[in-house]
Amino acid sequence: MARTKEFDPDAALRSALDLFWERGYEATSMADLTERLGIGRASLYATFGSKHQLFLRALDRYREVGDGRLLDELSAPGPALPAVRAVVRRFAEEGVHDQRRRGCLVTNTAAELAGHDPDAERRVQASWDRLELLLASALTRARAQGELPAGRDPQALARMLLVLLQGLRVVGRTAGEPARLRQAAEQALTLLD
Repeated sequence: MARTKEFDPDAALRSALDLFWERGYEATSMADLTERLGIGRASLYATFGSKHQLFLRALDRYREVGDGRLLDELSAPGPALPAVRAVVRRFAEEGVHDQRRRGCLVTNTAAELAGHDPDAERRVQASWDRLELLLASALTRARAQGELPAGRDPQALARMLLVLLQGLRVVGRTAGEPARLRQAAEQALTLLD
């Protein structure tokens, strides 16, 4: 007879996600994980596999939630350009108000692991590809609806915004001037006029 799990795997995954987000992959030990999740090593391995597999599952969960929010924001009916502007401003404000200085788990993973971890790098690229696609789609809609000048290239603008948004995430991890993030976002948005 199979034993029933004495913990909620979904809650454990959320806790692991928070721990990896706070500390990063390398700085999070198995001891840290078992303590935070409140489960033994054997249960952790049996449920999630290795630390690396658990990290990738946590990163996938993070992306799933973030991508869903962006899809909702950028594909809502009606004018598209205000939605793009709102996303850019939200990223800036999240950087300003990130009291724990965690930034974005995808961006953090790119900086920490992407150069030497192909699984992590594929997930980072997939996340950025998705964000760029959502932005390009919204900007294409904006151009078709007359909100964006006809001569503007939605794909090139989306790529520029992707790089800006990731930069906002990195700069937001510091205790710098909030004006730096807000002004950068507003300056970038002038390219949409």
